[in-house]
Amino acid sequence: MKIRDALAALTVSGLLLSAGCGSNSGSDTGSSQPGGSPAAPTGAVTVFAAASLTESFTTIGEDFETANPGTKVTFNFAGSSALATQINQGAPADVFASASPKNMATVTDAGNGDGTATTFVKNQLVIAVAKGNPKGIKALADLTRPGLKVALCAEQVPCGAAATKALATAKVKLTPVTLEQDVKGALSKVKLGEVDAALVYRTDARAAATDVDGVEFPESAGAINDYPIIVLKNAPNKAGAQAFIDYVVSDKGKAVLTAAGFQAP
Repeated sequence: MKIRDALAALTVSGLLLSAGCGSNSGSDTGSSQPGGSPAAPTGAVTVFAAASLTESFTTIGEDFETANPGTKVTFNFAGSSALATQINQGAPADVFASASPKNMATVTDAGNGDGTATTFVKNQLVIAVAKGNPKGIKALADLTRPGLKVALCAEQVPCGAAATKALATAKVKLTPVTLEQDVKGALSKVKLGEVDAALVYRTDARAAATDVDGVEFPESAGAINDYPIIVLKNAPNKAGAQAFIDYVVSDKGKAVLTAAGFQAP
């Protein structure tokens, strides 16, 4: 009896030791919290984003940091074509949000994306004019009036490509007094009174509503831009990058984007 009891005790001890070892090896991964849920993101997240996302992404970034203590989101806002070039030249970044699939393809075709880009919003052009629309601009054709000064984005920039398409659809030919490298540059010309009008995104006109009015025009419906977002291949913080994208496409992120005037994909 004593020998049998001793063997039983040894067996129980062995099972307990084995269970304890199994528990310890699971905790060494650091990839999940107790219960199997993903670990909360931490650290710096660098986001390269189209200039038209400035206001909405700034808000989303602040909300993301509040929801994830220990994170810090840093943005680089510029024209999508310029951002794509920077990324392909090795600029350190975690996330790329482009204002067009074409500029996103520049990055993914070079092998610098991780996975497949997700389209998260769409955007549409309006004619930005000074508050109160003193020139009475109502359509694209009005932009060809003698003496009227117009700003456009450069054609390689998404807002410029969309403008070119819309003008072609309307069969309107005009000579802008300036070609800007991003939509904020074109909008600033209106705000400063340097031009009478500019073709910008609806979201940018809305963000500057104290200074400008946005005139809708039907041809913009045929030149809507999709906005894709992706984690970058060489992202220093891939977990943080994916968490940020997940937040952008969450209900909270969508609410911010919708309030800014973006359309659902």
